This record gives sequence, structure tokens and C-alpha cells, in this order.
Amino acid sequence: MRLLSISLLGALLAYLLYSVGPYIQRAVVVLGVLRKYPPGAVAKDEVTVIPDTVHCEDLHYYAPSGTIFTACEDEANVRFRWFPPLANFDDPELGGRSQGSIHVIDPKTFTSRRLKLEGFEGPFVTHGIDVIPDPEAADGPAVYIIAINHVPETQPSGEKGPYAHSQLEIFHHVLGSSSAQHLRTVWHPLIRTPNDIFARNPNSIYVSNDHRYRDHGLMRTIEDLYYGSKWGDIVYLQLDSVKKAAADPSDGVTARIVLTGLHNTNGLGHGRTEDEILISSAASGVMHIGRLPAENDPAGNITVVESIEIAHVADNPSYFADPYATADDDRSGFLETGVSQAIHLAANQRNPAVKDPVMVTYMRPVAPGKWEKRVLFDDDGTRLRTGSGGVLVALDPKDEEGKRKAWLFVSGFMSKGAVAVKVDL
Repeated sequence: MRLLSISLLGALLAYLLYSVGPYIQRAVVVLGVLRKYPPGAVAKDEVTVIPDTVHCEDLHYYAPSGTIFTACEDEANVRFRWFPPLANFDDPELGGRSQGSIHVIDPKTFTSRRLKLEGFEGPFVTHGIDVIPDPEAADGPAVYIIAINHVPETQPSGEKGPYAHSQLEIFHHVLGSSSAQHLRTVWHPLIRTPNDIFARNPNSIYVSNDHRYRDHGLMRTIEDLYYGSKWGDIVYLQLDSVKKAAADPSDGVTARIVLTGLHNTNGLGHGRTEDEILISSAASGVMHIGRLPAENDPAGNITVVESIEIAHVADNPSYFADPYATADDDRSGFLETGVSQAIHLAANQRNPAVKDPVMVTYMRPVAPGKWEKRVLFDDDGTRLRTGSGGVLVALDPKDEEGKRKAWLFVSGFMSKGAVAVKVDL
């Protein structure tokens, strides 16, 4: 009987190692459990800090204007006391006074300017954004800027909190102007823990929910660390009008879930074609390439066609379309930016004095199912803390002695400023 018990125990352990072992091994790599950053392990190349870019989550390079859009918290103290994406609900009253903003970065002068948000009073607790063209702009080239806003709940008594009532804000911006006009707020019960946005057009919007459990606790920890907890989802929102202000944020909004079965659905990005969507599974370090349903398919879902693993957290993905590509030399590829020692993030998230190292990985397809992966930026948190968004802006080879180079811009949701570094492609 004893031998039988030992055999059963051995079989159970073997099963657990077989089924759970790969998840543990992968988590050790992605979360940086064994990754070391010796003193002075900062990015080797010269790094330029962009002024007035405090705690900017997401970057979007808009090629027609040659500028970068981002949303920033601006006030450093807010994010350490109220940031629902990290389950930080310490000070909802402070969150209710947040006045984050939208910035435009000039990649030639390395300067940032805040847009005046007309018709919008806040609060504005920033996170993911998307920027898409307005093809109907009568007053010149313009874009829609759609941003997540993690406002605190408001109780009947007027008290704020305890949790967030996360919603979307839609703005309209004429390129080159100093302001953005607020059009409307959007909310739906399916928007639970929104992280990022993919807008097909201003009336058709996809939103990622990165967690099922929004508060700290055992289930949230399991959801982060166990890659089999595929509980995130992507919600499709259809608006009957974006140009008509709604009396209630839910007016004219229909929604349904269009993708499930992924772990920690986080950042979203536009891909190589209009129907290609990039989806990050953050804590598992995976970028998924998805296909959107046809626009005339009201019941269609997103289909994942390929998944690429990297060696760190995968936050906000972006696609770099090489403007100097030739038939023989095309440097187009994908970027994933993320924290490279995320094992310490929960302990660090309320401390403004610590470092959270950053990596940016550049990925290019070299054959069906095969990818070239190269780390473009690796810093111990000295130059940039908590990297979350990255974009490439190509440089003319004629100005670089024929070499293929680009400026890499990287932001961090707990960084004092976004940075730029010249990299080889």
C-alpha cells in the first residue's frame, strides 16, 4: 500500500511538472526573476529626455504629421496613490482631482506640447490611447484621439471610490493646432479593466480588458502569474454617433465581447493592414497578431493568426513601416516595450524612489513562423522607469552615411520623462 501511495504521489508530481512546469519556466524569464542589472547597467547609447512627459503610458507615431501623440499623468504624485491598472486604489479623492493631458511630441526637436482640452473639465487619469485620421475634416487634416480615463466611482453621497468607473474620452484635433475638442464620453458595463484602444473608425472601437479581478488578492495574483488563467478579453463598441454629445456616457453604445482565451490582454496596436490588430499578453510576454472581422460582419470576432514570444513583459505593441524600404532592404517590423523585472513591480508601484528596468524588443519576420528578435533598448531604470510604449521614427540613410538608423522613442507609466535614443535597424 505504501509503495502504491508513493507511486501515486510520484505520478502526481510528474503530471504537475509536465503541465505547470513550462508556465513556471516561462514566468521566470518574462518576469525577470533571475535577471540581474549590475550597478551602472544603463543604456549604452546617448539618451535624450523629452521635457514635460511625466508618466506617459502609450506612444503613437502619426506619420502624416510626423508627430508622436501620448497621454500623460503630468503630476507625479497621482500615479503612486491612484492607478487602477495596477490595482492601486489608495486615494480616490486624489484620483478625482487628476488633470492628466494629451501631448504632441516633435521627434525632430525632442519637445513636447500639451493640447488644451476644450469642453472637458476632467478628471483625467490617463492610460492607453489611439489616434486615427478624420477623413471628413473640413478645416484641414485632423485626427480623432480616443483615450482611456480611469475616473474613480462616485457614491450617492458624493464620496469617491473605492474603485474606478473607467471610461473612454473622444477628442477631435486639427493637426498643428494647440487644442483638442472633447466630443463625448463612452461607457458600457463590459468595460471593466480597460488597458488600451484600437479604433477602426470613431464609431467602431475595440477595448482590451487586461484582468477579470481588479483588486489585489489571491485571484489577481493567480491571474498575473499563471499563464493558464486566460480570463482577459477584448470588447467591441459600436457608437451611433461620435459627433453628437451624449447626455449619458452609455447613450447610443452597444457592445459585445469579440475575443477571449488570451492571458492578460493588454496593449493593442495597428498592424500592416487595416484589418490587422496587434494584441499583447503582458505578463506572459507574447505579442499576438490578430485579424479583424469584415466591417459588414456584425457578429464577427477577432481571430489570432500568430503569436510571438519575447523575453520580458509585453505592454504596448507598435508597427514600424519603413519609409525607406526597397525591394532588397525592408526594415519594417514590430516593437514591444515592457518592464524587464516585473517581479518587483507590485512592491515598487507606490515608491517614487526605486527603479524598474526596461526592455524594448524589435521583431522582424524572416520566414513563415520565424522571427528575428533584437533588443534595442535595455536599461536598469536609471534613464527610463517602467517602459510601456515605444515607436520608431526612421532617419534618411543619406544623412547617416548610408546606414539604416532610427530614433527610438520610449515612454514609461511611472517614468519622469519619455526618452529618445538613436538605434541601428
